Amino acid sequence: DAKHLVPNKMRDFFCTINLDQEEVFRTQVVEKSLSPYFGEEFYFEIPRTFQWLSFYIYDKSVLQKDLRIGKVSIKKEDLCNYTGKENWFMLQPVDSNSEVQGKVHLELKLNELITDNGSVCQQLVVHIKECHGLPLINGQNCDPYATVSLVGPSRNDQKKTKVKKKTSNPQFNETFYFEVTRSSSYTKKSQFQVEEEDIEKLEVRVDLWNNGNLVQDIFLGEIKVPVKVLRNDSFQAWYLLQPRENGNKSSKPDDLGSLRLNICYTEDCVLPSEYYTSLRNLLLKSSDVQPISASAAYILSEVCRDKYDAVLPLVRLLLHHHKLVPFVAAVAELDLKDTQEANTIFRGNSLATRCVDEMMKIVGKHYLKVTLKPVIDEICESPKPCEIDPIKLREGDNVEINMENLRYYVDKVFREIVRSSISCPTLMCDVFYSLRHLAAKRFPNDPHVQYSAVSSFVFLRFFAVAVVSPHTFHLRPHHPDAQTSRTLTLISKAIQTLGSWGSLTKSKLSSFKETFMCEFFKTFQEEKFTESVKKFLDDVSSTESKEPSGVSEPVHLKEGEMYKRAQGRTRIGKKNFKKRWFCLTSREFTYHKQQDKEPIFTIPIKNILAVEKLDESSFNKKNMFQVLHGEKPLYIQANNCVEASEWIEALCRVTRCNQKRLSFYHPSAFLNGNWLCCKATAESTEGCARCTADVPADTQIEIDGDRETERIYSLFTINRSKLQKLEEACGSIAVYQGPRKEPDDYSNFTIEDSVATFHTLQQIIDTLEKLSESHEKYQKKRSSSAKYGSEENPIVGKVS
Repeated sequence: DAKHLVPNKMRDFFCTINLDQEEVFRTQVVEKSLSPYFGEEFYFEIPRTFQWLSFYIYDKSVLQKDLRIGKVSIKKEDLCNYTGKENWFMLQPVDSNSEVQGKVHLELKLNELITDNGSVCQQLVVHIKECHGLPLINGQNCDPYATVSLVGPSRNDQKKTKVKKKTSNPQFNETFYFEVTRSSSYTKKSQFQVEEEDIEKLEVRVDLWNNGNLVQDIFLGEIKVPVKVLRNDSFQAWYLLQPRENGNKSSKPDDLGSLRLNICYTEDCVLPSEYYTSLRNLLLKSSDVQPISASAAYILSEVCRDKYDAVLPLVRLLLHHHKLVPFVAAVAELDLKDTQEANTIFRGNSLATRCVDEMMKIVGKHYLKVTLKPVIDEICESPKPCEIDPIKLREGDNVEINMENLRYYVDKVFREIVRSSISCPTLMCDVFYSLRHLAAKRFPNDPHVQYSAVSSFVFLRFFAVAVVSPHTFHLRPHHPDAQTSRTLTLISKAIQTLGSWGSLTKSKLSSFKETFMCEFFKTFQEEKFTESVKKFLDDVSSTESKEPSGVSEPVHLKEGEMYKRAQGRTRIGKKNFKKRWFCLTSREFTYHKQQDKEPIFTIPIKNILAVEKLDESSFNKKNMFQVLHGEKPLYIQANNCVEASEWIEALCRVTRCNQKRLSFYHPSAFLNGNWLCCKATAESTEGCARCTADVPADTQIEIDGDRETERIYSLFTINRSKLQKLEEACGSIAVYQGPRKEPDDYSNFTIEDSVATFHTLQQIIDTLEKLSESHEKYQKKRSSSAKYGSEENPIVGKVS
């Protein structure tokens, strides 16, 4: 959210998230506010290098261009200082001289020339080769050119390259010559005062610009290199473009308002798979360790300050290696030992409940979409008034009509849920089966506990949470407005209560704090609801195979607006690319003229042969990819790098098991009678590059096991001091078996068997030390191979 925004009158605001100058996400517009609450979450993989993560606040305009009010920009190196906690940031003024991205490749040389009379003078040679990653201007590739200047206290010689059209990666390959010092016999009238120009004070400055034609040119960035660093040597390097040092500083930042952000940023250096064998095996055998509290996976959750940090990579790793169900069963059994009453089963935020929560989010993503998305879309797009709280009713509201509307929505959501058991993923069913039997074993005299053990997850922690926060589960693109959010909250409360009825012997009406909810639920006291819930819980906690492929309706995976290249005969101008609405399901990939219109073109998923990136040089457009199928390739341009990466990943995931997938493809397009990549003239020529995703994989869950293991290694390393404390605690317990009279640092740890825990801790610490050595060796090798100034490791700021 934001507060105290200017101008000081009610306006319509939205916020964008940018990697450097590339917008990757945009919030919905919050109308008529000076302190807008956005309440939106964005999770994304960063598919390219970047310098800044920026957030821009815009004032929405109907007739004119949206006005940028201010920004928060955080350097990549500083993101770790803000990760995992909420911070208020003062908005900074948006200055065009500071909005830069990209890098430039230069070669500099200082030559000594001997004149006809034998005297010596110095000449600077500047070869500007190319640039990479310049920003889009108004959504299009820019028309860049560069100015090259030799600047000193008493001179400013400037030269200019040619303009390159419609490209973010211009190839200049132009050389410029500058006279640095003149011989003492130089007699021609000087353009600048010079006796002997002080080389210590000279610098080369390269400025990148976008040619504005009829409007003002736009500054794209600059770099400065002191001439003194050359020392008669040739100096060749890549430089990250920098903002101007004399940017606009006149505006007071505290005049613009502030923005509250919660940023979680992780960056891991993933080594080859063989380096993780020891740590991976230690984690995967956790479910076999007795007691479970002495296992590596459990110890990880003990030493992490926030259990969620440990749960996400742990669940993904165990899922990837098919070890999650036995581990969840083991930690759930430990949980149940401390549960004294059946009606409080799995209500806390323990390791077991968090593991199941995370598993449901990962595995149940498609299940949620096929079950809830149609009804959630109806509620959000055609909302009916549903407020039944007398205090919150507005003038003219009819509580009876509102109650009917709410009842209609609750019935519809409930009906979709209890009919969805056939769609429930097998893995979820296996986990629910384990939980059900563990609960019955722990409370053998309570016939209802087997139901409450399952309903506490599937209703309370899965469906009810998805209803109240559909944007978090990708059921809606944005956080719903206040009225719709209230309706979803009321529906979610109803679903929680209905879900628990099948497992209770008496009505829960007495548990409602609000009397209006009691009145509403009196209409639900029917045997059919209880029986429907029981049947559903029986179905989703059985071990019978239930695969999503058994669903008659296709699973909706992704949709959005992109640009596609016409597959017809038009080859001139912008008409080649048209804006279309794309939709991907488990059966087909389609595009439409507009959302909710009939598809113009359909590709069955089984016919897709490959999905790969397309070289920018093909059409001078960024963020392009190609879908290869039986006909001509479908060339598509996404709106930003994150979106392109997500579409490629989604398409690859759903097509990886196709029988006729290609092993080779063409990275560039077939234009003017030949392939631009390999110059082959036959359109049917086999590809010249190996496909990046030609190995069949799990089409439901895409997990990189090595990456998750590396994340766990990082968490253990960060919490090394807690590992040592736990080790000390085990030693203390082993030596002194009596009761501890005073609380100490060890009281927060769960230690059932100090000897087994101590043994596991030693294995963890030994493994961490070996991995740490491997990381150090890799970093040394990397720093020697990608030297400072290379394309992979460009120079930042001024060279000294």
